[in-house]
Order: sequence, then structure tokens, then C-alpha cells
Amino acid sequence: MSEKRKKLLLVNPVNRESAGLVNDPSTSFMPLGLGIIATLTPDHWDIEFIDESFEQFSVSRVDLVGLTSFTSNAPRAYEIASICRENGIYTVMGGVHASMLPEEAKGYVDTVIAGEAELIWPVFLCDFEAGNPGQFYQGSATPVELIPQVRRDIFKYPYVNDLVQTSRGCPMGCDFCSVTQLCGKQYRERNIEDVLDEMEQTTRPLLFIVDDHLVNNNKQGRERAIRLFKGMVDRGIKKLWLGQASMNFADDEEVLYWAARSGCTLILLGVEAETTEALTDVKKRLNLKRGVDSYENAFKRIHKHGIAILGAMIFGMESDGRKELMDRRDFIIKSGIDAIQASILTPLPGTGLFNRMKNENRIVLNHFPDDWKYYHFMHATTGTSKMTRDELQETMEEVWWSMYNKDNIRKMMFRTIWKTRNLKAAYWVYGANHNYGRVVLENMINDGPDGLNRNLEWNSGKRSIFLKLTDFILIILYAISWNKMVDRFRGRY
Repeated sequence: MSEKRKKLLLVNPVNRESAGLVNDPSTSFMPLGLGIIATLTPDHWDIEFIDESFEQFSVSRVDLVGLTSFTSNAPRAYEIASICRENGIYTVMGGVHASMLPEEAKGYVDTVIAGEAELIWPVFLCDFEAGNPGQFYQGSATPVELIPQVRRDIFKYPYVNDLVQTSRGCPMGCDFCSVTQLCGKQYRERNIEDVLDEMEQTTRPLLFIVDDHLVNNNKQGRERAIRLFKGMVDRGIKKLWLGQASMNFADDEEVLYWAARSGCTLILLGVEAETTEALTDVKKRLNLKRGVDSYENAFKRIHKHGIAILGAMIFGMESDGRKELMDRRDFIIKSGIDAIQASILTPLPGTGLFNRMKNENRIVLNHFPDDWKYYHFMHATTGTSKMTRDELQETMEEVWWSMYNKDNIRKMMFRTIWKTRNLKAAYWVYGANHNYGRVVLENMINDGPDGLNRNLEWNSGKRSIFLKLTDFILIILYAISWNKMVDRFRGRY
């Protein structure tokens, strides 16, 4: 006798107060964790998936709704859970926010699953089917051989990137990051052949390797990275890919050579700041050990292999005042960074930063859970020793405009061409800076005569001589190289 079929709806909620990176298909990323949940769910369950980046949640006839969320979209996750419970639908929530604040999440959903789900999701489902689900389940670090491949058929939306994870855990323990708290300090590496098998199953032209620390900071880590990149080449996995790495990514020429050969076009580096004082504020130990004077040579080595740099920079450290913010802006513009991720230091729950600021009663936006919607790195949630929260926000709006105005991002694109000799990298950089610009300049984008359009140009038609003179160069670049990439970045693959 066959088991009665049940229906599970998985939901990726979106912050309704700020569009953020979901404003463009090229920066709407599939929630990999929900793909793993789908893999772990028995065959007698039918699975549906809603990503609010593309489609707003609506109630349907299901047995169970599973939610994930980061901190900034937790209020929306709770709102969806409330709608479900009003309609008699059982809710379960996991993800980083619920893992860091399970007691809060328990007040809004029926069951909370904290930590990694691989070992505990099957236990919860058995209890649910038996009619006796618990309110809280604590997952533990999953042995690497039990981390499954992602079930990708649920990802029905036009994502530009496929996501793959090759390892878990991060030994860095940075003060502002919850990854070490969630996944532990131990660096758990998946079998390279299994990773390559999964990469071969991806269908999208762009790939995002989501490891928080792509190349471990030792000889074995570098050797593993080379095996991975060589394997991609040997199997003919022809993807342009983006990864996340620490500054040690630049240390080994062979790593860089095979990364480039395998399709690495853009690498996100955790630079964070250009001064020892600011790095000390956030306990960025690796960069402190290497020294800020090492940045220039690291950037040059990466560029030499045709790889562009997406620099992750943080503003609003404890020692930051207006001068320090402007100096950091100037460093970014003049450095070898090609695309800019410029965020405000945000005390996320579960981090050392949050715990310290909470104990010092310094978190101003603290009407939780509603105020979590501001914790998306573009809204000042606290001040520094030299600036109030409002002063920090006002200064950052000036900083963002000076970096993401159309003239500057076009100049940065030309510099990328010069440094990397890679037109594909330059296009990716140009698109990335536009997307980050749309995020931080969101309040300036409107249909009014004094507003910006989505191309970050004035609706009034006001343009600089530089933009007018370089338009014809872009026409040539589109004709000889970029026309095919346009469709990739817009999700038409």
C-alpha cells in the first residue's frame, strides 16, 4: 500500500521595505539551503517553491510550509508564517536568523530548526508525519560525506547563476560575521569528484561558488583548490564563475592560473578596510597579519591572470569618523578594486559585534523583530565613537554617490579592461557596480525629473562630456564581445 502523498511548500521571503539585490535577475540568488531540504525530503512529498524575488507568496492547500531567512527578511518570514497559521497550515523555519535567535522565532512559527539541517530535517519530518512534531530541533555540524547534492529542479525561476558549495565552516571568526557561529571553525571539504559531478548537472551559464572561504589558508587548501579548478577544465565545465575568498587567494600563482583557466572571472575579496585601526575594530586577523601594505601586490597578481576583484568594504567601524569614511572611499576609488560592495557595519545577531553592542546598550534600532528589516547593511543601525547613527547614514549617502555615480563606474570599467585585459571581466564589473549602485541609491531611483533611472542616469537627460565621448567605445565593446553576455546577465540563457 502506497504512502499518502503530502505537500511541502518552501518559501524564500524578501524584505518588503528594501528591494536590495533582488532588484535585478542577475543578483537574485537561489536559496541553496532549500534545495538541500528538497533533497532530504522523502519521495511521497510533493514539493513546491516560491521565491519572493520573483513571485509573492500566496496561501495554497499544503500540509507544511518551510521558511528560511536572513536577518533583514525575518519580519517578512514571520508575516508569512502568521498567514499560514491563520489558515491552519503548519510552519517550520530554519536558516541563519532562526539559528541565531531560536527563542524569538519560536514565537512566530510552529517549529524552529537551528543549525545545519541534514541530520535533523528527517527527524522532524518523521515526528511531523507521526503527529507529534517538536517546537525546537538543534542541528549539528554535518559530516562532510553526508552533505548531499542540491535538488535543482525546484528552482523554476530565471536565476542567472547556479550556486554550488564545495566546503563548509570558516576558521576566521571575524567579529561581524555569523558564519563561524553557524557552521563552526572546522573547514569541512566536500569530495572534489562529488562537487564536479554536481557542477556538471548545473544548467545556467554563470556559476557562484558560495564557500565563505574558498581557499583554506594552508598548503592543503591550495592543493585542493588546484584539483578543483583543474577538474573543471578536464571535464569541460565551461562556466564563468564568481567565488568568495580571503586575501590569501592571491598567494599562489598556480591557484590563480587554474582558477582563471576554469572560468573564474570575478572574485569577492574580504578586504573590509585599509587601515590597521579599522581592521582591529572588527578583528579581521588575517588582513592584520598580512598588513594593509600587501593589498596592492595581491590585486596585481589577481589582475595578471585576467580576474577582476569585487572588494567587500565596510564603513562605520568604531574608530570611523567622517574623515576615515572619506579616506576609505578614496582608497577604494584609487586602489585596484574593480567592483565595490560598500556596506555599513551591521551588528547581526549571533556575532561578537552584536553581543558587545547589545551589552553596551548601543543598538539604536532595537524594536525587534520589526526593526530587523533595517539590518541589510545599507542602513545605519548604530553610530561610532565619532559619529551618531544619523551622521553615519548621511555621510554614507555621500560616499555611495561618489563611488556609484555613472561616471565613476564607467571609469572603473575601463581600468578593469586595462588591468585584466579581459573584456568579459570588465562587463561583469560594469554590471555589478550598476547593481550595487541601484541598491545603495534606491531612494534616488524614481520617475521624477530629478530622479535616476535604473541605468543610474538622470531622467532629465543631463550627462557629462565623459559619458558622451565614451558611448561609442561601449557600442564597439557590445559588438565585439558583450552582446552574448547581455542575455546571460539578464537571465535569458
